[in-house]
Amino acid sequence: MPDIRRARILMIATHGFEQSELVEPRNQLRSAGAEVDIATPDGLPIRGWDRTNWGETVEADLKIGDARPQDYDALVLPGGVMNPDKLRTDETAIETVRNFIDTGKVVGAICHAPWLLVQADAIRGRDVTSYRSIRRDVENAGGQWIDRDVVTDNGIVTSRGSQDIPVFVAKIVEEIQEGPHNRARAS
Repeated sequence: MPDIRRARILMIATHGFEQSELVEPRNQLRSAGAEVDIATPDGLPIRGWDRTNWGETVEADLKIGDARPQDYDALVLPGGVMNPDKLRTDETAIETVRNFIDTGKVVGAICHAPWLLVQADAIRGRDVTSYRSIRRDVENAGGQWIDRDVVTDNGIVTSRGSQDIPVFVAKIVEEIQEGPHNRARAS
C-alpha cells in the first residue's frame, strides 16, 4: 500500500480552471505529504476563474506533453467550464488521461472535468458523478451518472463541484494508498 507521503500527483489544467478546484486539492494533497506538479499545455502559468471573475495565476511545473505518467501515482483534473472545455480538444491532454486510465493509476475529476474522461472514452460502463449540467454528456458516453458528493469506480474518483472538495481529496488519498487498479478499458 503506497504511502501518500511518497506519492507524486499530476494536475493538468489551462486558463479558466475553477480556482478552488485546483488550489484547494493541490494544497490539501501537499499538506498530506504528496508531491503535486501542475502541468499546462505550454508549461506557462495559468489564470483561474473564481466563481464570477478571473482569479489567481498559478505557476506551472511542466508542459502536459513533458509529463510522464509512469512518474506519477495519480492524475487530478480540476473543473470549471472553460478549463475542461479547452483541454478536451487538446490531444496531448486526452492522451495523458488515457495513459493514466490504461495503467490503472488513480484519476480524479471534479465538476466539469469528467468531460475529459468522456473525451478519453474512459467512462463507458462506469459509475460517475459530475456537475449536473454535463449529466447528459456523461450518460451519452455510457456512464452511469449518480448524484453523490463523490463516486469511485475502480480508482476513478469523480465529484460534483467545489462543495465536495474535502471528500474528493480524501477519496483520492484513499485510492492512492490502495495502489494501482487493475482495470480494463471502459466497456
